[in-house]
Order: sequence, then structure tokens, then C-alpha cells
Amino acid sequence: MRVLPTGASFRCCRVRVDALDLDDAVARLLAAPQRGAGLAVHLCNAHVLALAERDDAYRSLLDRGGLNLADGAPLVVAARWAGARNLRVKTRPRGTSLLLETVQRGTGAGVSHYFYGSTPETGRRLAHNLRARVPGVRLTTESPPFRPLRPDEHDSLVERVRASKADIVWVGLGTPRQQHMVDRLAASLPVTAVGVGAAFEFVAGTKPEAPRWMQASGLEWVFRLVTEPRRLWHRYLVGNVVFVAGVLRHGLPLVAPRSDGANTPPA
Repeated sequence: MRVLPTGASFRCCRVRVDALDLDDAVARLLAAPQRGAGLAVHLCNAHVLALAERDDAYRSLLDRGGLNLADGAPLVVAARWAGARNLRVKTRPRGTSLLLETVQRGTGAGVSHYFYGSTPETGRRLAHNLRARVPGVRLTTESPPFRPLRPDEHDSLVERVRASKADIVWVGLGTPRQQHMVDRLAASLPVTAVGVGAAFEFVAGTKPEAPRWMQASGLEWVFRLVTEPRRLWHRYLVGNVVFVAGVLRHGLPLVAPRSDGANTPPA
């Protein structure tokens, strides 16, 4: 069986996935601002890749991302089949863990964060909880309208992010809207833009998070399906089938290292 070096990449449902665990992913995010260029970071799970399997434009958007992380447990299983022995379900870069660890480890270095997504109330509680958990954290929150931004509104957002001097922009808009926003922000600004889905609500405490034992055993999806069946049944019951079919159809081929160094581990 082949064994991938840490940070190597493989294709899953024709999308490049980078084999980084939580610790390596946090290190990559904290090192990214030193590049002086935008970095689009997408967290990939079975739902994301199922959408990519049926939408070539969306697949291309993901594939040009600077970093694609294996968030969901099915992606970790696929990564291990591909030879990424460093990845475990317990240590995968899931959205909430990635956000909290990056904020915690980056605060001493003066890393500044911009949180874009969810409701004003969730934003306030998110900021309160992070400041209580990580004293000294530098952050800005913004709740967008529940619709696509007009071009002038996007330009205004870019200027607000620029004025905030944020290093990392966390985007919580839901899939696939957040991936499009991450792609646009990283192309417009020298920031690291990361889509983290429901992590805003989990950190804010406005939505219940699965118990740690379910997260560690890869059963977080069961908890979410039980708590939000009407919204998530199609994602898990249909999307997972599309994901598995895509893996069986295309396999898990290796990806050559990128010329810009985005797929090599930080020094």
C-alpha cells in the first residue's frame, strides 16, 4: 500500500484534497500571511464533493483553491485509502477545531481575524465567546444579507476587510455560497480566506454541537441529522451516495506538487 508524505495531495471526486491533519493545517494558515498573497482554503466533506461531482464549474473553483482540507470523516477514510497515514478522524481539521486552534495559536503573534457570516446575534455571541476564551484576540464580525452581494456591495466588503487589516477571513455562509466567497476574497485581497460552515453557530453556542465522542468516532453527521432532519436529510442520505459513487468511479489518484508551493508542508 502506498504511503503519502504529510502535505501530499490526492484527488477525490476529481477534486484535489491536501493530506493535512489539524496541527499541520493550523500551521499552514498561520504561515500563509507571510506569503503576501491571497489563499483560498476550502474544507471538504462528502457533501461538498458530491456537489462538485455534479457541477464542473464548482469543481474547478475548489480545485484552484490554495488549500483543500479533509474535514468530514468520509474524507478521512478516503485519505487513508489514498495513503495518508497521518490523518485520523480524531485529528482531522474540522471547521470548529480549525477555527479555535488557529485563533488560540495566532493571538500571541498578533494575527487578526474577520468573521463574515451568520446573524448579528450569532456574531455578537461568537465575538464574546472568543474574547472570553482567548484574551487579546483581534477580531471583527460582520453579518451579510441573506442573498448574493451586488458587485458594489462586494467591493465595499473588500474595502472593509482591507481597512480591518485582517490576516484571516473566516466565512460562514453555508455550502456552496461560502466557497464562492472564499474564492473571491482570496483573489481580491492578500488574506487567507477559510470557509467553515456552521462553526460560527457552534462557537457562539446558538446551535448544538455533537458530543466529543461522536466527533472523535466520525458520527457527528448522525447528531446533525437527528437535530436538523428536514434541512440535512438530503445532504447526508443522497449526497453520501453520490460521494461514494464518485470515489468508486474515479478512484483516488495522487496529485503532483504545485509549482507555487501550496502543496508542500511549511518549514
